[in-house]
Amino acid sequence: MSHIKILPTTVINKIAAGEIIDRPAAVVKELIENSIDARASRISTYLEDGGRKLIRISDDGMGMDAEDLALAFQSHATSKLHNADDLFAIHTLGFRGEALPSIGAVSHASIISRTRGQYRNRDRD
Repeated sequence: MSHIKILPTTVINKIAAGEIIDRPAAVVKELIENSIDARASRISTYLEDGGRKLIRISDDGMGMDAEDLALAFQSHATSKLHNADDLFAIHTLGFRGEALPSIGAVSHASIISRTRGQYRNRDRD
């Protein structure tokens, strides 16, 4: 009987979360870095119970369309790298595509986004 096993994705995501997300401040840092990388000029934060109960980050960055939003919480999904050569020319604060999957693995995360210039649905917003 083999002693070596491939870990389930849920366990892998929690290990990654432990490497990236060790306290609420780390979540805030990761999300603000994403906002900056999305060229936000305004970023607002809202925390409840020091971030243990709720962390809300809003920005005026580029936003994501529905296709990108569907991929955002997938492991190793990123808009910041396109090939191996990009690893030697990183011009962003984060690039591994692990922050959102890690946050999602240890929280009840939700995300609302629209691309810059897309009109708000006033009945919903």
